[in-house]
Amino acid sequence: MHDFSWGQLVNPEFYIKLGGIYLVLFIIFAETGLFAGFFLPGDSLLFLSGIYSKELIQEIVFIKSDFLNVLLLSSLVSIVGIIGNEVGYWFGKKSGPYLYNRKDTIIFKKRYLFQAKDFYDKHGGGAIILARFLPILRTFAPIIAGIVQMNKGKYFLYNIIGSIAWSFLLIFSGHYLYKIFLNNLDFDLKKHIEIIVLIMVLVTTGPVLFKLFFKKKEGENDNSI
Repeated sequence: MHDFSWGQLVNPEFYIKLGGIYLVLFIIFAETGLFAGFFLPGDSLLFLSGIYSKELIQEIVFIKSDFLNVLLLSSLVSIVGIIGNEVGYWFGKKSGPYLYNRKDTIIFKKRYLFQAKDFYDKHGGGAIILARFLPILRTFAPIIAGIVQMNKGKYFLYNIIGSIAWSFLLIFSGHYLYKIFLNNLDFDLKKHIEIIVLIMVLVTTGPVLFKLFFKKKEGENDNSI
């Protein structure tokens, strides 16, 4: 740890090598269940966890089958993600008015709450599924669902679908794309982690930034008329 730098906090490989599967699972819980975890690298962490699936699962149990390693890892992440969102829902239901009246801090920004509320209003219950694939929004969407007191049974169903889709898609993609690149192109993704992080950031945050930028531009144009 004597070589620690702040830049490592956005590098998912740092967390995998620091705390293994237990830290990976905690980060997924924190990002989906604790509003303070919105800055954590959820998407790229899951993708990279797929690459390191064998090493991660061997910390718990030895499984020879590659597929079963990935399947078990995806299942564990799904369960933790479901629990995290349930905690977020409960937190929103209990502390909604307090959050809307709370002042901004370094960790908490009220604008994230309003952005998640707009996203929820536009997409309804499906926002719980869609938000899984969008940084920041996946942290605040369950809180908003709790604040507006979305039907608990309906919320739980969307929560399960979203968590399974998110974890299985990213972990399986990371594992098998790594093999495809290594076996067919002789390109080791483990040696190019920065490329993975950059691509994941562009894919997941690009559409959100695009929408926010053009929405702002439209507002400026409307005001100028």
